[in-house]
Amino acid sequence: MSPDGLALIGPLALAAVYQSGWQVDAIGGLTLGADPISYAIAYASASSDTPLRAFTVRKEAKAHGTGRLIEGPFREGDRVVVVEDVITTGGSALRAVEAVRGAGGSVSGVLALVDREEGGRAALEDAGLSVIVLARASEIVGRLHDS
Repeated sequence: MSPDGLALIGPLALAAVYQSGWQVDAIGGLTLGADPISYAIAYASASSDTPLRAFTVRKEAKAHGTGRLIEGPFREGDRVVVVEDVITTGGSALRAVEAVRGAGGSVSGVLALVDREEGGRAALEDAGLSVIVLARASEIVGRLHDS
């Protein structure tokens, strides 16, 4: 959530989304891990020809107010990228995918900042989802050891 992190991740992740060829209207995922990443990507897209709207998926719907599971400018019919900060089991992304589909959206793919390489990516792909990861845990550990 640091300014430097947001400034780095937003454009980098946006470029990955554009390079994927996915058709996308909005970007978001399960709170709290996906929130800063989604917002950074949406902000980075603001001056593009295809700005992306960011949304948040609650862990459970509020009992009061709108009672919605998805907050923000998500619209029925949106094509979305589900965001994960770290993929471990894939469970958080699958919960977000279920919420998006339940609200009338479609999922173009899943974007993760880090894949812990513990089977989560395979679980998402086994569920028919395309996955992009910006870094794998082994790459990060390898760079730390090389320093």
